[in-house]
Amino acid sequence: MTDKQPIYILPENIERTIGKDAQRNNIMAAKLVSDSIKTTLGPKGMDKMLVDSVGDITVTNDGVTILEKMEIEHPAAKMMVEIAKTQEDEVGDGTTTAVMLAGKLLENAEKLLDQKIHPTMITKGYNLATEKVKEFLNELSIDSSDREDILKHVVVTAMTGKGAEAVKDKFAEIIIKAVNQIKEKNVIDMDNIKIIKNKSEGVEDTELIRGVVVDKSRTSIDMPKKIEDAKIALVSEALEVKNLEGDTKISISTTSQLQEFMDREEMLLKKMVEKIKNSGANVIFCQKGIDDVVQYYLAKEGIYGVRRVAKSDMENLSRTTSAKIITNINELSQEQLGKAQKVEEIKQGDESMTYVTGCENPKALTILIHGGSEHVMDEMERSLRDGLGDVVAVVKDKKIVAGAGAIEIELSKKLRDFSNSLSGREQLAVNEFANALEFIPVTLAENAGLDPIDVLTELKSRHDNGEKYAGINIFNNKIEDALHQGIIEPMKVKKQAISSATEVAVMILRIDDVLSSKSEGKPRMPPMGGGGMGMPPGMAGMD
Repeated sequence: MTDKQPIYILPENIERTIGKDAQRNNIMAAKLVSDSIKTTLGPKGMDKMLVDSVGDITVTNDGVTILEKMEIEHPAAKMMVEIAKTQEDEVGDGTTTAVMLAGKLLENAEKLLDQKIHPTMITKGYNLATEKVKEFLNELSIDSSDREDILKHVVVTAMTGKGAEAVKDKFAEIIIKAVNQIKEKNVIDMDNIKIIKNKSEGVEDTELIRGVVVDKSRTSIDMPKKIEDAKIALVSEALEVKNLEGDTKISISTTSQLQEFMDREEMLLKKMVEKIKNSGANVIFCQKGIDDVVQYYLAKEGIYGVRRVAKSDMENLSRTTSAKIITNINELSQEQLGKAQKVEEIKQGDESMTYVTGCENPKALTILIHGGSEHVMDEMERSLRDGLGDVVAVVKDKKIVAGAGAIEIELSKKLRDFSNSLSGREQLAVNEFANALEFIPVTLAENAGLDPIDVLTELKSRHDNGEKYAGINIFNNKIEDALHQGIIEPMKVKKQAISSATEVAVMILRIDDVLSSKSEGKPRMPPMGGGGMGMPPGMAGMD
């Protein structure tokens, strides 16, 4: 074997990209993801319309929703989507900020790579910067209580620029009431807040209901429409005659045998209803089907019945009414029933829903969103979830920071001061991290139609003069004290966004070898041109 011969040969279905090419491809993919959503940032951010392969439309400016709908294929770009999902799961807001920071960190790292700085040095500097930023965040954050005025400012800040901006004050009131209702010693279970949508009336009619709303109607119009002092049974099995298993056959030779078989079937169904009646239940929620015969006898006994109830609704009902979910109707007894003051069917628009109110455990609520179209209601739901996430973060963490780009500029300033104490090449990476943080206020200014250089220069000047809460008031195009203006955000949102962005940037920078396999008829790596990340046509450069 000569020195020129390869040590090993890659199989034909494997493509290998190494060194700078691998790094540049990954960085370019991440930057494309970041660029695709940056126009949605801020109070004057724009929306995106996403059309999938079957023609379903989504209109939103929610970062994680856009990225999920884009069906991204590039492996490095997929990692960017993952941090958006993590941000959404952890705090419910700040997804766009996290992805934009990660993209900018990688873009700035590319400049350092061009200066022959090793990726390990860059990642070391980035990790060092992140730890210092967390310390600075703790110093700059303001301790807050659960005061309603502070929580309201947090919600209004989160919703400004989203589809729900016109009703942000009402939504803020609903969110704060909901969180305060379910809070127990600073423990907040978000499963206790259910959000459902009803196409009727307008968004401003969205309401908070202290109880559980099941988006199902009673199974028979002969059943009572309203039950006072409800005794509720929750059954997970079907109230039907069980089908025979396997290849079982029944041989019937006479009409009397047929009649006897049918009578016996009806008798079994009637016994089910008797069992429900004897337990004292006057309302039954069934996770599966209810036979027509059972429906008839339930109506005859004045029992309110609902079938095919979602498992999540069954669990909510169990929590709120203290009813036990039973799997066998023969086990039903009075001890397993739940209680509520009222169970009622209410029709709004074209839909009838079952309201269960006045429950034993009031720690479960329903937010009923009204709207004229599915697209509007979907965006309202996303806005509500962002607001809920922010309020929960403040209630748990009790720390807030100034918004409007103020915190990013102050962190950038402190980080530059810190970098002066470093002597190695990490100093350059820390400086680029500080530059990346400025990308947020710069984008806020761009999206508002302002000159980003003028805004950034003035912001830096104000912060150098000790105005650490100076931010961009988009509505009057002035640099003002964001804290005084009530533009505040949870510290947890910023901390999580910066941590997630750094983690993914560091991971991508450490990759210098990409081995990609191809299946028959499919390319090995998605092309990097317009739409090359699996985006819908025209999405790659969409503004």
